[in-house]
Amino acid sequence: MRNFFAHKGRMALSAIAVLLSVAFVCGTLVFTDTMNTTFDKLFQATSSDVSVSAKGASDSGETTADDGKPPVMPASVLGKVRGAQGVKSAEGTVFSTSVTVVDGKKDNLSPSSGAPTIVGSWNGNDARTMKITSGTAPKGPDQVMVDADTVDKHHLKLGDEIGVISAVGTHRARISGIAAFQVTNPGAAIFYLDTRTAQQTLVGRTGVYTNINVTAASGVTDPQLKTNVLSAIGTGYKVQTAKETADANQKDVEGFMNVMKYAMLGFAGIAFLVGIFLIINTFSMLVAQRTREIGLMRAIGSSRKQVNRSVLAEALLLGVFGSVLGVGAGVGLAVGLMKLMGQMGMHLSTSDLTIAWTTPVVGLVLGVVVTVLAAYLPARRAGKVSPMAALRDAGAPADARAGRIRALVGLVLTGAGGYSLYQAAGVDKAKDGSLWLGLGVVLSLIGFVVIGPLLAGGVVRVLGAVLLRAFGPVGRMAERNALRNPRRTGATGAALMIGLALVACLSVVGSSMVASATDQLDKTVGTDFIIQSDNGQLVTPQAVEAIKDTPGLARVTEYKWTKADFTTPDGKTLDDTAITAADPTYATDLRTKTVAGNLKDAYLPNSMSVHEKFAKDHDIHLGSKIAVAFQNGSTAHLTVRAITSSDVVIDQGAMYTSIATLAKHVPADKMPLDQLVFASAKDGQQDAAYKSLKSALHDYPQYTVRDQTDYKQALKDQIGQLLNMIYGLLALAIIVAILGVVNTLALSVVERTREIGLMRAIGLSRRQLRRMIRMESVVIALFGALLGLGLGMGWGATAQKLLALEGLKVLDIPWPTITGVFIGSAFVGLFAALIPAFRAGRMNVLNAIATE
Repeated sequence: MRNFFAHKGRMALSAIAVLLSVAFVCGTLVFTDTMNTTFDKLFQATSSDVSVSAKGASDSGETTADDGKPPVMPASVLGKVRGAQGVKSAEGTVFSTSVTVVDGKKDNLSPSSGAPTIVGSWNGNDARTMKITSGTAPKGPDQVMVDADTVDKHHLKLGDEIGVISAVGTHRARISGIAAFQVTNPGAAIFYLDTRTAQQTLVGRTGVYTNINVTAASGVTDPQLKTNVLSAIGTGYKVQTAKETADANQKDVEGFMNVMKYAMLGFAGIAFLVGIFLIINTFSMLVAQRTREIGLMRAIGSSRKQVNRSVLAEALLLGVFGSVLGVGAGVGLAVGLMKLMGQMGMHLSTSDLTIAWTTPVVGLVLGVVVTVLAAYLPARRAGKVSPMAALRDAGAPADARAGRIRALVGLVLTGAGGYSLYQAAGVDKAKDGSLWLGLGVVLSLIGFVVIGPLLAGGVVRVLGAVLLRAFGPVGRMAERNALRNPRRTGATGAALMIGLALVACLSVVGSSMVASATDQLDKTVGTDFIIQSDNGQLVTPQAVEAIKDTPGLARVTEYKWTKADFTTPDGKTLDDTAITAADPTYATDLRTKTVAGNLKDAYLPNSMSVHEKFAKDHDIHLGSKIAVAFQNGSTAHLTVRAITSSDVVIDQGAMYTSIATLAKHVPADKMPLDQLVFASAKDGQQDAAYKSLKSALHDYPQYTVRDQTDYKQALKDQIGQLLNMIYGLLALAIIVAILGVVNTLALSVVERTREIGLMRAIGLSRRQLRRMIRMESVVIALFGALLGLGLGMGWGATAQKLLALEGLKVLDIPWPTITGVFIGSAFVGLFAALIPAFRAGRMNVLNAIATE
C-alpha cells in the first residue's frame, strides 16, 4: 500500500490505460444494450396481438417483392379474420418501405442514417404509439401526416407539399397533421395516408391490404388467437403473434448490432493488449528503481513470495482503481455515442439507458485480471533478486541466459509466422489461405514482440545514424539512452507497433481493393453512365422513361435481377437461384470474360449464360438446356449460349438472360424493376448528356447519375469511410501506446536523476537536456513505426494475394499513407516527450546529484 501511494504519480498513466480500455468495453456493452432496449420497446409497442401478412412478406413485415410493390392480399381476408373466434377487432392496413418521399423543392426526406422510410395508412394500431400533436389525420387523397422528428429535421410545417414516389408513380399531398412517437424513434421517417390513397399510391389498386392487425378478445391468448385466425383464413398467409413479430424485427437488427458490438470489443481487446506493454514497462522500471530496497527487505527476512505478492498487490490496486473509473467512463462514453448517433439521425433516449449487472463485472474482471497478469513477470523478477547482489548494485541485474532464450524463441515464432504467410500467399483457394493468413498474423506479431529487444539494437543504431548524429553529442546520448535497455525500448516500441501494423495492413488491403476495382472498370465497363440508388431502391418505370427520353444518348440498357428454380442437366433442382436479365446491349456495356461461347448470344430468345464454376459443378456445356422456373412466372427451357469466367470482380457469378426472355415468361404486372440502368452518350456528347441526365432525374433524388470517374470515386469514398472508422477505433490503441512512451520516458528520467544532475553540472544546458529526451522519444516511436508498418505491409500484401483469387488482382501500396503515418510517428514521439523533458529541465542540479 505504501509503495503504491508513494509512486501514485508514476502509476497514473498506467491507470489511464486501464481506464480507457475498460471504458471502451463497458461503453460498447452499455451502448448496444441500450439500442436493444430501444428497439425492443418499439417493436413491442407497435406489434398487434396477431398480425396477418400477405404471402411473400418477410417475418419482420418488410416488403420483399422485386417489382417494387409490397405483397398484398385481397380485402376479403379481412372479413374472414373478423369472423374468427376470439377476435375483438381487426383492421386492414397498407404500407411500404420501397418508397422515396420528397419535399416541394424535390429534396429527399429519407433518413441519412440508413433507417427506413415508411409510407402507410393511418390505423388504430399506429394510434397507440403515435400522438397527433398538430393538425389532423389524413382524410383524403390530398392529405398526409408526418412524424414530428422528420418535420423538425427538415423544417416542415402544416400545409407544405410533399411527393411520395413509388413503383406506381408520384403522389402529391399536403401535410395535414404531425404525429409524435410515444416511444423512442430510432430514426425512421414515417408518412401516413388514408387507406384508399395508400392502396392507390403504393399498390396501384384498391381492395387489397399488406397487413391485418388483429386484437384479441378478453381472455384469449395470442397463440390461441393465431390458431383461430389460421383456421378461418386457411394457408397462403403469414400469421404471427405479437411476440413472433417483435422477435423477427429484433432479429433483423440483431445481425448489425452484433457486428458492431464484437468489432468494437475487438478494438478494445487491441487496446488492452497495448496496455499490457505499458503496465509491464511501468512495473519493470519501478522494480528496477527499488532493487536496493527489495534487497534490504530480503536481507531482513522477506521471502521471495512476499516480495512477489507485494508487487502483485500494487498491480491489484492499480487494476481496481483504473477499472472502477473505467466503468464510470464507459457509461459516459455510451451516452456520448448516443448523442453522436442522434446527430446522424438515429434517436436514442437516455431514459432507455441500460446498464446490465454483467457490464461492470466484466469491466472490473477484465481490468484487474489484465493488470495483474501484466505485472506478473516484473513481480517474479523482483522475487528473484538476490539480497547481496541488490545491495551491491542499484540497478536490476541482467539475465543474459534469459535474453538468449528470448531471442531464440522470437526468431522461431517470427520464422513460423513468415512461413505461414508464405503458405497463405501460395494457396489456390481463398478459403484455405485465410487460415494460414490468420496464423501468420498471430505468430509474426508475437514473434516481433518477443524479438523486439534484439531488433532494437540494430534498428535504433540505423535511425541514430540517419537522424540523430546530425545533432552532435546530444544526438549520440539520445541514441545511447534508447540502447541502454533494449528490453524496455522493445516493449515501448511494440505497443505502438501493434496499432500501426493494423493501420498499414488495412491501408494496403483497402487501396488494393480500390485499385483492383478501378482496373476492372477500365477493362470491362464500356458504358458512359451508371444510374442507381445508393440505398438499394429499385429504379421505377417512370425514372427509366425519363432516362430514355434524355437527349444525347446513344443507348440505354436496363438491368434486372430475379430468382428462379433451376433444373440442371444433371437432374438437380436448385431453388431460389439468382438470374440477371438485361438488354442485349449489356454485352457491350460489360465486356466480361467468357471461357466458351459469346456473351451476346446469351441474349438471344430462350437463351442464357452460366458462370464457369456453375458449369463445372453441373456438367453444363454450350448447347445444354436448363429448366428455369421464374419467380411469379412460368417455366422456360433455356439454352446455354455462353459460359463466363468466374475470375472477375464485377458481376462475379452472374448468369444472364435477356429481358425479352424474362417478359415472355413473367406477367407484365409481376416484372421486376431495374436494379440499375446504364446509358451511353452519342460520340462527342458525353458532357452534355451527363448534364441532361442529371436534369432529367431531378424529380427522382433517390437515384444518382455517375460517369466512370464518379463511380471510381464513389468506390474509393466507400472504402475510405470504412477505413476511417476503423482508424478511429484503432486510435484508442495508439493513444494507449503514446501513454506508454510518456510513462517510459517519465520513469526513465526518474531513474537517471543523478546522471542528469551530473551532466548538467559539467555543462549540459536545459535546452540540450530537453532535446536529448525528445530525440530519445522520437527514435523509440520511429522504431515502433518501422516495425509496425513493415509488418502491416507484409500482412496486407499476403491478404491481397488471397483477394486476387477472388478477382482483385492489383497490389497497391498506399505510400502517401504509409509515409504520413511514419512522419506522424515522429510527431507522436515529440508530443510524448513534452512533459518528461519539461520536468527533467526543471530539476535542481545539486538535489539531482545528491539523489541515491
